[in-house]
Amino acid sequence: MTAARPLIAPSILSADFARLGAEIDAVAGSGDNRADWVHVDVMDAHFVPNLTLGLPVVESLLKSTDLPLDCHLMIEDPDRWAVGYAEAGAYNVTVHAEAAADPVAIARDLRAAGAKAGLSIKPGTALEDYVEALRHYDTLLVMSVEPGFGGQSFIPSVLDKVRAARRMVDTGHLNVLIEIDGGINADTIEQAAEAGVDCFVAGSAVYGAGDPGRAVAALREQAAAAR
Repeated sequence: MTAARPLIAPSILSADFARLGAEIDAVAGSGDNRADWVHVDVMDAHFVPNLTLGLPVVESLLKSTDLPLDCHLMIEDPDRWAVGYAEAGAYNVTVHAEAAADPVAIARDLRAAGAKAGLSIKPGTALEDYVEALRHYDTLLVMSVEPGFGGQSFIPSVLDKVRAARRMVDTGHLNVLIEIDGGINADTIEQAAEAGVDCFVAGSAVYGAGDPGRAVAALREQAAAAR
């Protein structure tokens, strides 16, 4: 699976939590200024050392925007909790390979509940260990920072995993959208695009800009030029 154009998914982890509705509206304009997905980082202070937001906030966001929500669950026991986000109406629900007891069963349950199923791997996790499980998924999310906090520096070595995944997609061995999360900005998006990424999660590069919508368009343009 290859996206027809680069997808940009602003991460609300970098947004103002006191005005999340308005922050999402800022990237929900028209044309190139409109984000493709909104990336929602769910953290439980157990799988990662940070606590953000959970299902009640996601349910509220779903009522306030028509942008697809891309829920990234950095939580323990996703086998128990992930399907609730799909049932609520999230477009794509991603769980961590390192936390999943039965990733294939999770993918089946997410899809049955109407969502796309995503599998994420940390920078130090080998892609090869999860190729078979990925045959049941729609999205592969490669972490280019250690999960848990926004604003970290991009880890270039993870692009080897992106290239490997891209080869498997291009040769028909996998059928997933390749997403990357962590340190994506004007300085890093081109190398990620060259490696084969389809969807780019960007936090501070979007919400730290004066005009988040224009930042979305600029990032997409850079990625498209580098493909």
